[in-house]
Amino acid sequence: MVPASASGGRRAVWSWALYDWANSAFATVVLAGFFPLLFKEYWQVGVAETTSNLRLSWANSLTSIIIILVAPLLGAVADRAGRRKAALAAFGVLGVLATAILAQVPAGQWLAAAALFVAATVGWLGANIFYDALLTGVAPARRWHAVSGLGFALGYLGGGVLFLGCALAAMQPARFGFDGTTEAALAGFTATAVWWAVFAVPLFRYVPEPAATGAPGRGVWSQGWHQLGYTLTHLGRYRPILVFLIAYWCYIDGVHTVVRMALAYGQSIGFGTDDLIAALLVVQFVGFPAALAYGYLGERFGARRGIYTGLAVYTGICIWGFFVQALWEFYAIAVLVGLVQGGVQSLSRSLYARLIPPSASGQFFGFYNLLGKFATLIGPPLFGLVGHGFGDARYSILSLILLFGMGAAVLAFVREADAPGIAGDPSAY
Repeated sequence: MVPASASGGRRAVWSWALYDWANSAFATVVLAGFFPLLFKEYWQVGVAETTSNLRLSWANSLTSIIIILVAPLLGAVADRAGRRKAALAAFGVLGVLATAILAQVPAGQWLAAAALFVAATVGWLGANIFYDALLTGVAPARRWHAVSGLGFALGYLGGGVLFLGCALAAMQPARFGFDGTTEAALAGFTATAVWWAVFAVPLFRYVPEPAATGAPGRGVWSQGWHQLGYTLTHLGRYRPILVFLIAYWCYIDGVHTVVRMALAYGQSIGFGTDDLIAALLVVQFVGFPAALAYGYLGERFGARRGIYTGLAVYTGICIWGFFVQALWEFYAIAVLVGLVQGGVQSLSRSLYARLIPPSASGQFFGFYNLLGKFATLIGPPLFGLVGHGFGDARYSILSLILLFGMGAAVLAFVREADAPGIAGDPSAY
């Protein structure tokens, strides 16, 4: 049963969750799927692979820097103005338009492609800040775990459905009316933009806008700066939030490293590209029911227990990954990742929502998403250095156990009752 909203009913809950269905297509089709391939093989024809990789790294780094600089401030301003949906719309339109235009960039124009990729990714990440912040207004606090899980579940399903269609078109272009693989892949960007825009509409129609927290007669930008400055100079008051963010930084780094390095790891131990793409699709479609179930398990047994369970499974995945030999084992590991990846992400989001002051959800989810961008500083380098040091990529996967263990250990020190948000309010339970 889908939880009812405190103000908008089930329609508000489904409309909010459907945005995850909408924007996850960008993550699967563009970020993880076609852009890295086309950037090397279409927009940089004849360029050395090392140069191509460096340019792609610059684009990703610039995206991270932009979000790190603007996320907390824009969140604070949106809180003060009561304009979280407007901020989401602004970033969403940027992402949709840049993705659609990316499909029209001619071959060899790598700089234009990189610039549009940065704009599209900034739009996607920026919109996520305000999307996450709207969670606190669509349902009572006791249902946030289930609602967050519903969002991630629809995200896995929606992203997987569109990626499957685009992948089939790229592999069999003639059957879908395309002249070749490249044309089909570029059409995937257009399809992503349309998908994102269409399925985002219900959020803007049916999800309630939280009340503004700003004082009349003062500019919201100055109030946003003041709110952000106050938070940064009174960090002691937010100790449970800080402890959680440290824990989250550790273990989500491990989660993101598994996502980012899985294909490279699979290739290094001898599996083919088609097999690896199939494994990615397995993760997407297993992640749909798993994230949904995780939300209700978190609601019944607590988010912390659910996160601990997921981290334990990830530890087992790392150990099994070290010994994997057969293709069926790789697929089995993909199933396990699908079972816990969305669950750990969704329960982290809903637990964090219970810790923060609801009136400042935009600002605090700005910090949350900022940490999400920082959460690849340790894992991928650790993964690469350990494998290089031992001369065997299999040791790389074992190194991630350290991140999951550190995250679990720090999470134990999060005292929800001391948090300034809904978790510290007994009346909310």
